[in-house]
Amino acid sequence: MEILAIPLPSRFTCDALRTTFLQRERAHVERLLKPIKDFWLENGVSIVSDGWLDPQWRPLIYIKVVSDRGPMFIKAIDGSDEFKDKRYTAGVLKDAIKEIGHEKIVQVIIDNASVKKSTRALIEGEYPKIFWTPCVIHTLNLALKNICAAKNTEKNEVTYEKCSWITCIADDAFFICVFIMNHSMRLVMFNEFCPLKLLQVADTRFALVVVMLKRLKLIKRCLQAMAISDQWASYREDDVGKAQKLKDMILSDRWWDTVDYILEFTVPIYDMLRVADTDKTCLHLVYEMWDSMIEKVKVAIY
Repeated sequence: MEILAIPLPSRFTCDALRTTFLQRERAHVERLLKPIKDFWLENGVSIVSDGWLDPQWRPLIYIKVVSDRGPMFIKAIDGSDEFKDKRYTAGVLKDAIKEIGHEKIVQVIIDNASVKKSTRALIEGEYPKIFWTPCVIHTLNLALKNICAAKNTEKNEVTYEKCSWITCIADDAFFICVFIMNHSMRLVMFNEFCPLKLLQVADTRFALVVVMLKRLKLIKRCLQAMAISDQWASYREDDVGKAQKLKDMILSDRWWDTVDYILEFTVPIYDMLRVADTDKTCLHLVYEMWDSMIEKVKVAIY
């Protein structure tokens, strides 16, 4: 049977789609965004910038504008061939400020990386009326990472000495998850005893350790029931030593008491992070939330 190719109408040619129709659609989007942009000069806006890696591992820097009318994506920049020092970062932000209009901008919000801190002086030197605000979410996440995954460096010796035991508990939690998920029969047993799933939390996820410990505590009874079951005792085809180590941890009241204690003084930080991680305006609530969070942490520890 012969298949006939039916040509598209001339007005739907590739050339028309990438020129006329694209320009028409862009103009339509600009008309929809105009009421939001007109509002910027009235109350001012914040420029928010961050970076991430796309599926091809290209480093991208995004710029968006946040106002009372909501966030608006401005552009993303491919920084693959650039050395992202303070001058390059300052240049990207200055271009965004010029594009939006410095008279409309109240503050610039980026993360607390050392390069970004050095960028601050270059921006404030040219635009002294624009405030520089470190990202609250990134600040809280760094605090949790320093508590739950402290590194033994010259600048961090005191924190590591005080918090290294928390890192050990976090390593145990990851061991439990990895062992079960990497052994198909153990995973089948787990699914029989627990209606919830073990979380595969990405390294880039905020409060990685807290999220993992909260889930383990939630399924504690299911894990213990699995560990004392006949299926667990009879299955010997995988790493017996690791299986016994996992069973001892799951059935240890002392280990679970330590998990509870860690969560007592880290959950207030995590809760504030969740509240602040929103597109809604919440900067005016941060200082009160911060004081309340510190008091809750002190009560849990002392």
